[in-house]
Amino acid sequence: MSRAGSDTPSVYNKGPLEGVRVLELGSLLAGPFACRLLGDFGAEVIKVESPDAPDLMREWGPHRFRGRTLVWPIQSRNKKCITLNLRNTEGQELFRRLVMKSDILFENFRPGTMEKWDLGWDNLSTVNPGLIMTRVSGFGQSGPYKDRTGFGSVGEAIGGIRYLTGFPDRPPVRTGVSLGDALAALFATIGTLSALDHRRRTGRGQVVDCAITEAVFSLLESMLPEYDLLGVIRERVGAILPKVAPSNIYPTADGKMLLIAANGDAIFRRLAQVMGRPELAEDPRYATHAARGERQTELDDIIAAWTAQHRMEELWTMLNDAAVPAGPIYSIADIAHDPQFIARGMIRTMRDPDLGDLKVPGIVPQLSETPGVMKWTGPSRPGTHNREVYGDLLGLGEQELERLAKAGII
Repeated sequence: MSRAGSDTPSVYNKGPLEGVRVLELGSLLAGPFACRLLGDFGAEVIKVESPDAPDLMREWGPHRFRGRTLVWPIQSRNKKCITLNLRNTEGQELFRRLVMKSDILFENFRPGTMEKWDLGWDNLSTVNPGLIMTRVSGFGQSGPYKDRTGFGSVGEAIGGIRYLTGFPDRPPVRTGVSLGDALAALFATIGTLSALDHRRRTGRGQVVDCAITEAVFSLLESMLPEYDLLGVIRERVGAILPKVAPSNIYPTADGKMLLIAANGDAIFRRLAQVMGRPELAEDPRYATHAARGERQTELDDIIAAWTAQHRMEELWTMLNDAAVPAGPIYSIADIAHDPQFIARGMIRTMRDPDLGDLKVPGIVPQLSETPGVMKWTGPSRPGTHNREVYGDLLGLGEQELERLAKAGII
């Protein structure tokens, strides 16, 4: 993989994307999350923030330590932070010079914003024909809703996930994380890597257009043909899937909750053996997947009465020994101390200049030959890498940098 405008191939010694340069524009979660993923696998990510309005994610999150939010160090790890005023003509020209030396541009502004600054695809693709411009927005770059504001939560609502989340007798609920933004980031990353491979073969860049609503909608399995052909609208079902049994959460003697997924016939037979009730698997009321689905509630009651007599560790051991899929409902405290997460390198410690040592999530997925790397936490000061990027990359001298800073351009 060669960097756009360079004949020198990259060396894969710090991750599979080593040698790929990414410019990140925008704020909060979807675009920055995607760029974090690229940075985890070795891409050089240059995050561009406005001198007078840094990324809101620097202040995001309900909890602080030593006055700092704890979202920023994770979502902006491995990134070089610079400041640049894109509303200014001189700032726009500086940005074009950065584009000339980059492979990928990520932006998650409202559609039309980049064009307003003369930094749309038509403009930037003439500067760098190999550029990949990934655009994440609420509704995409086209269509009647394209100009509407669309946060991740709105994408979850319109994309159909919120309608399905919760219990049937209550209003829809959200998950405890920004699911819509995360899904858009994942799909945008897939699109970007696909475009990068296409450029490797053809030399041509392109636009990757990712809508949050569409990323969420893509998770809805067979619901569209179910509605189209059968008129079926799936509703909220709480902790179960209708007609799929047993697959639910069950109480334990020590006040915890255990998920058991034993809806396959062979698995259910093993579960019945563990429960000391082998006759259940032979009973016509429960012997087949269809039969169990018809008696889902009564079967769940039978299993719950059994699990409530045993502690979590005992249940999990018995079920695992019998190859019955099961697992406790974990909180973050459970995850942080779980030997599997620890053994797989998913609980990492990074040193932050201001926060000291802090635990952070590891890199997914794990590559055997070119694993990712976490080099530093998100820089606490906007413009931390101004001198490195503008000086080393663009060749600007110290006096020019001081002038640009005083003029409010960087």
